[in-house]
Amino acid sequence: MKFSVHQASHIGNRKYNQDRVAYAYTGDALLLVLADGMGGHLHGELAAGLIIDTFAEQFGREAHPRIDAPERFIGEAMKQANERIMKFPHDPAKGGFPGSTCVAALIQDGKMHWGHAGDSRLYLLRDRKIQARTHDHSMVYQWMEWGVITPEEARVHPQRNQITNCLGGQSDMFYMEPGEPVALQSGDVLLLGSDGLWGPFTDEELIAAFASKPIPEVLDELVTLALEREQGKSDNVTGLAIRLGDSEAAHDGIEPVCHILEIH
Repeated sequence: MKFSVHQASHIGNRKYNQDRVAYAYTGDALLLVLADGMGGHLHGELAAGLIIDTFAEQFGREAHPRIDAPERFIGEAMKQANERIMKFPHDPAKGGFPGSTCVAALIQDGKMHWGHAGDSRLYLLRDRKIQARTHDHSMVYQWMEWGVITPEEARVHPQRNQITNCLGGQSDMFYMEPGEPVALQSGDVLLLGSDGLWGPFTDEELIAAFASKPIPEVLDELVTLALEREQGKSDNVTGLAIRLGDSEAAHDGIEPVCHILEIH
């Protein structure tokens, strides 16, 4: 498989960086996964880390070199990650279990299979348009879809970070929303981002950013600009981006290779 890839994260103006991100591949399959942990005192970074580890471990077991059932793979990995979080020792006095969003994509046989929980997003960009995007699991996003508020109002709404779905957190809160498989083309860009990355930008700005520059340059610039726009109130800012195409670097092999971004 031929693709360029870059992942980046910044703590922003928070005490901890609770975002986690990784990708893994063989010559036939490519996994992308991002998690945004929630609740500083509940150690959301532990929940996010368990999600990344679960996906990486399952990919390592099953991708030799293909995944037999991509939709099942994503659903099972997310379910197992949720169960691992819910078994984590916790202090009920502090509000329950640590929680985290999750967004994941598996690329195989020219198609993207994907699923998510929460408000971390996946964008598929092609020909200066958004071909596919996740739907945030939040009341503010629902209000926007109903036409109660505008997209501009949603971007700055004081409740925009309150989500209605996550892994961990509350035992009855989690569900995975699968996306319809999408056929990919040469030149397609996939962007996974925590809300700290996509929040400061319009869809049009993200489309324009990836139109011509190399993936690493674009993603690093977006992280920097997101921090600037939040003016000292930035959340953790994390993203993973790839560009597919014959002119990109070849990533071959039968045995799985995994790259988990080191975050302190």
